[in-house]
Amino acid sequence: MKHIIVGTAGHIDHGKTALVKALTGVDADRLKEEKQRGITIDIGFADLAIGDYRFGFVDVPGHERFVKNMLAGAHGLDLVMLVVAADESVMPQTREHFDICRLLRVKAGLVALTKADLVDEELLELASDEVEDFVRGSFLEGAPIIPVSSRTGNGIDALKKALVELAATLEPKATVAVPRLPIDRAFSIKGFGTVVTGTLISGELKSGDEVEVLPGGVKTRVRNVQVHGEDAERAMAGQRTAINLQGVNVEQAQRGSSLAPAGRLRATSMIDTRLDLLKTASRALVQRARVRLHHGTAEVMARVVILTGSRFGVQGSGFGVQGSELGVSGSESKPGLGTANPEPGTPNPEPGTLLPGESAIVQLRLEQPIAALPGDRFIIRSYSPQVTIGGGVIIDALPDKHRIRDRAAHARLEQLEHAGLAEQIGLFVEMSGARAMSASEIAARTGATDERIAAQVRELVAAGRVIEVTASPLLLISIESYRSLGGLVVELLAEHHKRESLALGAGREEVRERVFGEVKPEIFRAVIARLVEEGVVAAERDSLRLASHRPALTDANLAAKQNLEAAFKAAGLQAVTLEEAAAGIRVPVEMARKLYNLLAAEHRILRVGDMVFHVDAIEDLKSRVRAQKSINARMDVAVFKEMTGGLSRKHAIPLLEYLDRERITRRVGNEREIL
Repeated sequence: MKHIIVGTAGHIDHGKTALVKALTGVDADRLKEEKQRGITIDIGFADLAIGDYRFGFVDVPGHERFVKNMLAGAHGLDLVMLVVAADESVMPQTREHFDICRLLRVKAGLVALTKADLVDEELLELASDEVEDFVRGSFLEGAPIIPVSSRTGNGIDALKKALVELAATLEPKATVAVPRLPIDRAFSIKGFGTVVTGTLISGELKSGDEVEVLPGGVKTRVRNVQVHGEDAERAMAGQRTAINLQGVNVEQAQRGSSLAPAGRLRATSMIDTRLDLLKTASRALVQRARVRLHHGTAEVMARVVILTGSRFGVQGSGFGVQGSELGVSGSESKPGLGTANPEPGTPNPEPGTLLPGESAIVQLRLEQPIAALPGDRFIIRSYSPQVTIGGGVIIDALPDKHRIRDRAAHARLEQLEHAGLAEQIGLFVEMSGARAMSASEIAARTGATDERIAAQVRELVAAGRVIEVTASPLLLISIESYRSLGGLVVELLAEHHKRESLALGAGREEVRERVFGEVKPEIFRAVIARLVEEGVVAAERDSLRLASHRPALTDANLAAKQNLEAAFKAAGLQAVTLEEAAAGIRVPVEMARKLYNLLAAEHRILRVGDMVFHVDAIEDLKSRVRAQKSINARMDVAVFKEMTGGLSRKHAIPLLEYLDRERITRRVGNEREIL
């Protein structure tokens, strides 16, 4: 069965609730106060099965004071049923509700011309013409306009038929997606605990799933699932759903929260958006204006930071989506709404303002966190008076804080605005810079499933746009960040070689601290490994050098180096210190240390513990130990000292431990077994 969510919209007392009851037999007004006052105060729900379709109706209040409640039920709609009373025609809340539906990009719907029994044919035709003019140029242009009477039942069958015909044209919602349930009600049932309800906007939820209530971060488990009031194995995208949660208080899952897989998504206090200001907005929106943001079932206060210039919207759309660039820059300004509505086509007079009918990329800084994803639609209403002034789409739900006039950030956001998943991931990884990005961060940033992320990452890696730093757990860095870090490494090494012409290279730790700072160690290792693989850098033990670098030795340096090696060679197994060797050949210790490093890199000398030996002496020692095996496969320290010409214990023990590490010998108690 195909599940369709239908939302009502329209002015107070135009018969929305009565129409839903006539269609479904369910009175969606559930509150005692609603019964007493005869008006809808909060959203109500009903459902109707017709053939292969199950319609879930979201009935919304029409009074201007309860628009925020209407907005809590307006998300996730497949169809809108615009309700207009034939005896009053289009009224103020008809316009505001319809603006909200357009801003939320509801794609289809119809018009129910209610109370048709109260007017004659002439007035009915006049009301129909007014509605037709009202919806012209919108998604409802050409949609059915059906006269109905909830009292007599006339037109109800035609309305049902039109709903079925519209439902047949809708694409099914994606169930292969991360499940999200914006919570519109939370209550407690004795013996069951907390139950939350909402419209599942993506994915599937089933009993036993580990979930999280966001933005609070309360982790819990699904105990039971109901769909349209009946127990179900699972709930799928597009269904009205009730979820019984385990170990959660009602206070922890209030309206405005969202349910999602545990640890999958993250709460945010900033969102980057494309914001469209209604042409009917009475005033311009200025920099840092305080507005009411409606997203899903949440309402939070926010400040508007206009990042760059705005642009005019499409003529007749009621809000900006495309148009000519105006090149208006942002600037600091006092919070609030600014100038009166200018004449159409008038250039924007104030930097950092968004005029009615214009569109701009803005950052909304929230006073309370929400759970959101790119592609989510939202509505903004003015702080006072509380009226709908615009809306838009989220481009990045977890952004950094941008400066006004940050053109680089604006350019990235323009790319993100129309990006598919692969491009989104590529841009997010690039925006992360040297911090790189993990799989969990990509999931929280995009809302995509693990399978889709893995497939897109493979494409990006194959295309050479991102580099896989580690596979498990996945960590990605962009090729541009790699090149930037690699360039800094090359620059540092070149400076080091110029300054220390005799030094073979710079210390690994020095390079890490100076270039990579607080960057993850895995990134440092990956960048160096790739530079080595590309033949740009040579890595030798604890030092790094440019592959093309060779120490610049003068004749005097070369002679001193040869003399230093001879000193170590002459000492044999009676190791001398670097200082002693330097004194013996009359070379300053600092110069001797540089020459010593060159000899070590050439594998002419070897450090064992605190002592330095010539490699010839060590190789000779290995040969003598192997020859000893023919006499006795085991030896103790005394035998070893005798075999090496009476070495002191100070020299003998470190050498024996070195032989153990080289697997020439193996310690067995107080003896060594020769392998």
